[in-house]
Amino acid sequence: MTTPENGTPRRARPVADSLVRMTELVMPNDTNPLHNLMGGRMMHWMDVVAAISAGRHANAVVVTASVDNVSFGESIKLGNVVTLEAQVTRAFRTSMEVHINVWAEDIPKGRKVKSNEAFFTFVALTQDGTPLEVPEAVPATPEDHRLYDGALRRRQLRLVLAGRMKAHEAVELKSIFFDPAFTR
Repeated sequence: MTTPENGTPRRARPVADSLVRMTELVMPNDTNPLHNLMGGRMMHWMDVVAAISAGRHANAVVVTASVDNVSFGESIKLGNVVTLEAQVTRAFRTSMEVHINVWAEDIPKGRKVKSNEAFFTFVALTQDGTPLEVPEAVPATPEDHRLYDGALRRRQLRLVLAGRMKAHEAVELKSIFFDPAFTR
């Protein structure tokens, strides 16, 4: 693990500093034969907006480490305006969880709906590819706190599912995995 060149620890940063909004127009080459936005294009846009958010928080190059379940709500149609919002929810030693919300807007109809939501994890790296310590993320709003509080559980679940942590080590998840009511 690397810290900044002068050896001083990185300071905490408000999660609001990592907020990124990105807007895209759904064009014909973005759609499937039903004229709906392709899931792969949406994933690409989500990865880009989340990477910018994580990079802004870490003030460093970042790479995608994991993508949680991406929920696809309403389909997004050709000609819709897509707004993606990403913000770091919590920072760990060298990784950051980023929450992404996506809205689709049909401007002529005056209709805007939430379409997608996901959590991505990024790792900060030095230019030579060594993991870099990231600043602590400081929540401010009630929603920031809700996402921050759930981030450790989501992280432990990711690690358990990836086989990088044993279920009994996931302290935040013990109530799910080892609840006496479910072990009878």
